[in-house]
Amino acid sequence: MTDEKTTHFGYETVAVEDKASKVADVFHSVAAKYDIMNDLMSFGVHRLWKRITIDMSGVRPGNSVLDLAGGTGDLTRKFSRIVGPQGKVVLADINSSMLNVGRDRLTDQGYVGNIEYVQANAECLPFEDNSFDVITIAFGLRNVTDKDAALRSMARVLKPGGRLLVLEFSKPTNPLMSKAYDLYSFSALPFMGKLVTNDSESYKYLAESIRMHPDQETLKGMMEDAGLVRCSYNNMTNGVVALHRGIKP
Repeated sequence: MTDEKTTHFGYETVAVEDKASKVADVFHSVAAKYDIMNDLMSFGVHRLWKRITIDMSGVRPGNSVLDLAGGTGDLTRKFSRIVGPQGKVVLADINSSMLNVGRDRLTDQGYVGNIEYVQANAECLPFEDNSFDVITIAFGLRNVTDKDAALRSMARVLKPGGRLLVLEFSKPTNPLMSKAYDLYSFSALPFMGKLVTNDSESYKYLAESIRMHPDQETLKGMMEDAGLVRCSYNNMTNGVVALHRGIKP
């Protein structure tokens, strides 16, 4: 158990004030090759996980959507099409390198008009209360230092009746899958990271950060503690990934 002045950076114990900069260094390092690595690491399945997230978000034309830790803009691209000219999508990320990759990519693809880009810390979102119909955070919550503060901040900026969806690596439900997943995560991921980004340490951290993330039931309880109701989750790929959903009363 860590005290209030330390936290986890993967398996390493670090000072709370140092974690954000260490996580920033990871994503500055991998930003340019982030999408290539996602496809390699998940064998392309991350696209299916994200498609399911969008389907379950209930986003409609005219909605306001916050794609938090949105990085290179996978979800923002699809949300932009759905909400249309009367809607708005905010792509927010704490990391400037990731945000720049996302902005450049979406702009080059012609996505302009209903997308805003904001560098923001999930723990203290710079938006007014009751601003968004839907918030998604995909593969970002595990990198946040104070996850409870982030969930409270997300709940605050949701409109009443608005929905939060958290897509994140979780705890496999099948023992055989769990063993295979461990072997893959701690052997193959750093090796691929070295080959593709010349950075094995960042992918070692990502593997460790997944193991330190709360399991399905714990995260559901954290969302309820943040004030959300009707919280539930769906396991995908035998619990390797879980999609949590909660509603602001």
